[in-house]
Amino acid sequence: MNRTTPPRPLDIEAEFPELASYRKTCTRLHPLRGTTEPCKSSIGGLFLWPADEPWPACRAAHPRDTGRRIEDIHRERRVLDEAWRRNPETGPTDEERDVLADLQREHHVPGLQETDPVPLLPLAQLFAKNVPDLVAPKGHDVLQVLWCPFSAHGRQATPDVHLRWRKATECTPLVNPPSPELVGDASYVPEPCTIAPEQVVEHEYVELLSESLQERIEEWEEGNEEEAGVEAASRGEFLTYGEDFSIAPGWKVGGYASWNVTGPHPVTCSCGTPMELLLVIDSMEWGGTRSWVPLEDRELIGRRGANTPTRVRVGRGGSLNIFICPADPTHEHKVSLQ
Repeated sequence: MNRTTPPRPLDIEAEFPELASYRKTCTRLHPLRGTTEPCKSSIGGLFLWPADEPWPACRAAHPRDTGRRIEDIHRERRVLDEAWRRNPETGPTDEERDVLADLQREHHVPGLQETDPVPLLPLAQLFAKNVPDLVAPKGHDVLQVLWCPFSAHGRQATPDVHLRWRKATECTPLVNPPSPELVGDASYVPEPCTIAPEQVVEHEYVELLSESLQERIEEWEEGNEEEAGVEAASRGEFLTYGEDFSIAPGWKVGGYASWNVTGPHPVTCSCGTPMELLLVIDSMEWGGTRSWVPLEDRELIGRRGANTPTRVRVGRGGSLNIFICPADPTHEHKVSLQ
């Protein structure tokens, strides 16, 4: 199934011609709940894997002996989805709430030490042939993203992401990868999703534009707010550069990074090369603005869970930017939680 981003509400480059030099494409992934295949792109799905390569594990020191079971997390979501679909007003029955309480229990694995290996969770597998903005290193055509299911990494508890670049012909389908007994955060357990890649145009984050252009855009936005009227403006129903013309929401490859939490800062590889955005892991496919909602999903606006198909949540519901070195994508990547 395809997904189609609506045309922008107006030609922003006609309003501000300088934005032509701040233009890039990105590929919106548009995750869709469904059955995945090892030989196709997916989020939370099955992987190809080299036959002679062990499955990776997290060995960083952090507590890992307490958490929830993956099968309980998936079942909890199924129970909730069915309950709210059946009755959007009241949701789960009393009997279902008892089941949910049991599924939400934490468990303990005695004797599990802080550096014992924890199998990583498969997060995304993307093939360059159907993700236009995915530029793979020479000799590779698949990107695999995995992460640790515990959030105790770094000062901001940033997810510990691992990247693998592959050549598909050197791998075989892996149906049952090793799985951790427990996970520390249910938000790190993705639901299997196929993807519907779509290339769209973005423009640079507003604070990285020239000062004069920022000032003109601010004046333009103030005019839009005034023209919308008090009531509409209070609901945010007026055009803004950041919401409607700059950066597409949701999971995407390439394009521009949003810096709405920390503000912009340079991301530089250890080799000295400025790094580029590889992938955005987003908690929601769309948020306050509706202008980026795919045409095929317009009727789902407001429906519970419609904009969170992967069930992945990073930080407090924001996004995780993953950067790589354009000179050598195999250099160590960096992340920024926004």
